[in-house]
This record gives sequence, structure tokens and C-alpha cells, in this order.
Amino acid sequence: MTLALTGWMLYAMFAVLGLMGLSFLFNLYKSLKAGSFSSSLFLSYLKDLLFYVFPLFMLSNMMALDPTGFLLLIGYYLGALGVVLKYLESFKK
Repeated sequence: MTLALTGWMLYAMFAVLGLMGLSFLFNLYKSLKAGSFSSSLFLSYLKDLLFYVFPLFMLSNMMALDPTGFLLLIGYYLGALGVVLKYLESFKK
């Protein structure tokens, strides 16, 4: 199994992982400032990697199985957009 992120897919993954990283650092800063540091902070981001990023990688690796060439690509971009919007919304709170 090879990683098949090309073109805009790579930029979408950069956006997803970048916002996840910024959210992690922001929440880490808030928890350290409040003095309520716990391991649940790390576990929630590991869960998000499993639930949000891993399916995107699976979609990118299944591109060869799509005879149309665009159905899985649309699913990938919609999934990446959903994750980006989720993390942008979490910054708003």
C-alpha cells in the first residue's frame, strides 16, 4: 500500500493536519495555563487521527479502484472540508 496524495489532495491533508496541530497547541496552552493538564488531551487527538485522518488516507489509497476517477476524489475533498470546518468551529468556541 502506497500513499497516493497528489496535487490538491496533499494541500487538503496539510490543512487538516495543520488545523489539528494548531488546535492541539491551543488546547495545550489553555490547559497548562489553567493548571488542569491531563492525558485526555492527547487521547482525544489520537482518536481524531483515527476517526478523521485515517479514513482520508484510506480514500486516497482506494483511488485506483474508482472507475470514474472522481467519486472517491469528491468524497476525499468533502471529508477534508468537514474536518477543517470542525476544527475552525472549535477555535470559535
